[in-house]
Amino acid sequence: MPAALVAGALAVKPGNGGNAWTRLSFARGLERLGFEVCFVEQLERPSAESTDYFDRVCEQFDLRAALIGENEVRGLGMDELVAFAEDADLLVNIGGHLTLEPLKRPPRRKVFVDDDPGYTQFWRAAGALGEQLAGHDAWFSFGANVGRPGCTIPAGGIDWRATRPPVVLDDWPVARSSAAGRFTTVGSWRGAYGRVEHEGHLYGQKAHEFRKVAALPLRAAAEFELALDIHEADEGDRAVLDAQGWKLVDPREVAFDPLMFRDYVQSSDAEFSVAQGIYVETRSGWFSDRTVRYLSSGKPVLVQDTGFDDVLPVGEGLLSFQTADDAVAAVEAIMDGYERHCEAARALAETYFDSDLVLGRLLDEAGV
Repeated sequence: MPAALVAGALAVKPGNGGNAWTRLSFARGLERLGFEVCFVEQLERPSAESTDYFDRVCEQFDLRAALIGENEVRGLGMDELVAFAEDADLLVNIGGHLTLEPLKRPPRRKVFVDDDPGYTQFWRAAGALGEQLAGHDAWFSFGANVGRPGCTIPAGGIDWRATRPPVVLDDWPVARSSAAGRFTTVGSWRGAYGRVEHEGHLYGQKAHEFRKVAALPLRAAAEFELALDIHEADEGDRAVLDAQGWKLVDPREVAFDPLMFRDYVQSSDAEFSVAQGIYVETRSGWFSDRTVRYLSSGKPVLVQDTGFDDVLPVGEGLLSFQTADDAVAAVEAIMDGYERHCEAARALAETYFDSDLVLGRLLDEAGV
């Protein structure tokens, strides 16, 4: 049986059930393709909250895993991890978080997966990533347009290959609603990182994009709910969202772990979300792994255009917007043809994001 080591950030983001699904889908998707899989996270000083969350998620999915701290390894022991790596056919290094040479070096093919296009390349250009991108055989990005005309993200001499967030469809069955009415999303007001500057341009965050459509609930005949991580320092923005009719809920109460996140998505009627400004301004082609879960559940999505319409069909099940007027019109279109959009949403997931297809192509291109 072929073996794969999957590395990524899980414990470092406790309470973020949506983020966990990205890592889980690589591991579970490779298992479906016949791989023996071990998940590993390298985190210098994991907190008690982080380790508890790591244990919780791994237990929920019976995941063979290890959390490597500065002074402790949880789960599999280091000797067992090294032995697994030495026999592994593949390393999938999501975000390049795994840097330990005894684990990173031995697998026969090593793949870097960039799930933050723009950040990764701009940080590298600024010399902030050290050797994280080095030592791989192939580099893949959720930014479909990186390295293509029209995208302003510097490839930096790397042959970036486009890939998509995979989803194991058996984990995300269709959960139909009778009618549209409640658009939701799960996210953070500013995102996990600060603003990035490159060649004199300061790229925006999600907050800057949300402000452009703040009046949407007053203009469209639907309910808009945000499971939003927003800092108390942004209380002024929260007040504006409240005044404009957004319903705000605590993401830790509805999407703390992967199972809670799935329940929240599948109890929604559709998704509405903006993207990080950096994804939009660079025309990166980035597509949200959270949005893929809505599509898989048979939920139409209305999301901000990042250039993904260059590679994905838009208009049925998946709708995009650039302006607030676009968003209002798209909400009306989803409401008027809800059943049709639900069917198209699932069909898109099956055609473009099924882990069998996405990971099968990744393996072929990586030479596994």
